[in-house]
Amino acid sequence: MFRSDRHVRAAYRQEAGTWLIELRLREARQLLNHLDPAPFREQDLDPAAEQYIEEAVREIGAGRPLVLIVYLPGEEARTREAQALPETLSHYFAYRARQSWIELRRLMARGLASLVIGLLFLALCLSARASVQSRGGHDVLMEGLLIIGWVGLWRPVEIFLYDWWPVWRERRRFDALARAPVRVVALPR
Repeated sequence: MFRSDRHVRAAYRQEAGTWLIELRLREARQLLNHLDPAPFREQDLDPAAEQYIEEAVREIGAGRPLVLIVYLPGEEARTREAQALPETLSHYFAYRARQSWIELRRLMARGLASLVIGLLFLALCLSARASVQSRGGHDVLMEGLLIIGWVGLWRPVEIFLYDWWPVWRERRRFDALARAPVRVVALPR
């Protein structure tokens, strides 16, 4: 579903042509997955936070300039964790972009393997069809072999026409987020 600029404007603010994705938190750790034992700068994002941020980029558009702003209470904004948020978020989204790229390459490799298998199956079906036809076989059997041979190409066609787009778009969103500046803003009491 495409959203008009007017609708996006209503949901997100703009400053000097840059879209703002704003998060108001009580503490920096709210952005992170509490079950991840990695050091703070390498932790995964909380799934709800990641979903919110990714949905914001989906609505705004990955090609538009954006900045993430994290609002924290004054004392919390000065903590080591809060000051590490720009690096943490950039690192996390760069990692997700790399993972999406790997997933896209795997999908294309699977599509290529499926294509080879599908073409071999089609050739086998066409060969069997020619054999049945040379023996005066039934039209129904010959047509069935032709149809089933083409059905063998269904999956690679699906991969190369449709399946790669969502992964490619996801990678673009994560790339945009990895490059987006992150500002930590202290809120007055």
